[in-house]
Amino acid sequence: MGEGGGVVELLLPVPADFDLVKAVCSHGLFMMAPNIWDPSTKTLRRPLRLSSSSSSAAAAPVTVTVRISHPSPLLVSVSVSGTTSPSLSPQDQQSLLAQVGRMLRLSGDNDRLIREFHELHPSAKEKGFGRLFRSPTLFEDMVKCILLCNCQWPRTLSMARALCELQLKLKFHSYDDDLHPKTPQSREIKRKRGNGKKAAIKLETRYGNIETDQSDVSSMTNSQSKPEQPQVDELSSRTLSCQFSNSAQSATDDSSLSSSEIGDFPTPEELAKLDPEFLAECCKLGYRAQRIVALAKSVVNHTLQLEMLERVSDGCMPSSYEEIDKQLSAINGFGPYTRANVLMCMGFYNRIPADTETVRLLKRFHRASKCTIKSVQEDVETIYGKYGPFQFLAYWSEMWEDYEGRFGKLSELPASSYGLFTASKMKDDAASKTKRSQGKKLS
Repeated sequence: MGEGGGVVELLLPVPADFDLVKAVCSHGLFMMAPNIWDPSTKTLRRPLRLSSSSSSAAAAPVTVTVRISHPSPLLVSVSVSGTTSPSLSPQDQQSLLAQVGRMLRLSGDNDRLIREFHELHPSAKEKGFGRLFRSPTLFEDMVKCILLCNCQWPRTLSMARALCELQLKLKFHSYDDDLHPKTPQSREIKRKRGNGKKAAIKLETRYGNIETDQSDVSSMTNSQSKPEQPQVDELSSRTLSCQFSNSAQSATDDSSLSSSEIGDFPTPEELAKLDPEFLAECCKLGYRAQRIVALAKSVVNHTLQLEMLERVSDGCMPSSYEEIDKQLSAINGFGPYTRANVLMCMGFYNRIPADTETVRLLKRFHRASKCTIKSVQEDVETIYGKYGPFQFLAYWSEMWEDYEGRFGKLSELPASSYGLFTASKMKDDAASKTKRSQGKKLS
């Protein structure tokens, strides 16, 4: 461990074939707040929480900013800002390294799974593909998987950023102050319907103004996934807002702000105390807010024990997969698509979360012209079954290759370009290539 100028450096051993760029820039999760990837320095920066500050339920967790780099082949450097060695206990150091190790999938089990996958998929080994980036905690992964479902990629990025902006606000406000509607939810809905404009004016006076929710644009990992439950109307006639120092709208306008300006990803304790309707309006989450608050409450109430789930997932055995899938299926809103993404984050790769992006890929790579959203699950099982139990990794290696073929190295893109991964962009690109091909034939 090195130290100097208020920065503590922790070192994490990595395998000889480890590549930080490929480990981070391997899944759209790396683009989601509060992660900040710097293409020029090839480093990842984000806030992480210290474990020693979580021992008291009443105390707010202490957050530090870490900068992750790969200075030598066998070591990853974790530079911790805003602290000094005496204040960073051995417990904190171990916790930070464990969180970084989880994000980069650095463990004996992960190394073994990658070796087994590479034996089945030599081209993935040649490309160094196999480690898929994830969050420092399972809870953050689960919430982000909810954000992936049934919406467009720019919208997903915006919602993740808005949650981090909200987390910063929660640090400085009482939960009973202005983070709940002042009247019961049922009364507000009734008043809104009965008085129309008058009700909106009362709520504007209470909370300020906010722009109405924008339509879904297009997506990267979740273009038009089939709804797992009937989707409720995400547009609200009320103009309710949190007055952030950094507004939720800024998420779509500027993706280059530092993590210290937007906060960390909210904890279960922070989200469990919020009113779902308020959270939906503040972060433009729509129906997802109800599911996220319910998930947070189940964690806080210990009806869902995430640490136990992670322990059960160690080794990624088939029997563990069935047990975890059964527990996840009991959570409201965790249908097949969301569960498949969560299980992937936990290290189970034998299920592919199929959506319209999957249909597009199969038609492009596998000439599956008859593939539809209704048949896609059966199609992916037929095409990728030979790679079991690593079907997702085989599928995602093709998806990622397709993205990079269209947009260039994703690790080199500025954050302002992340919203370009849209279904409409894919269609425009495909149409342009078809026209160029037809033009060459005619000439």
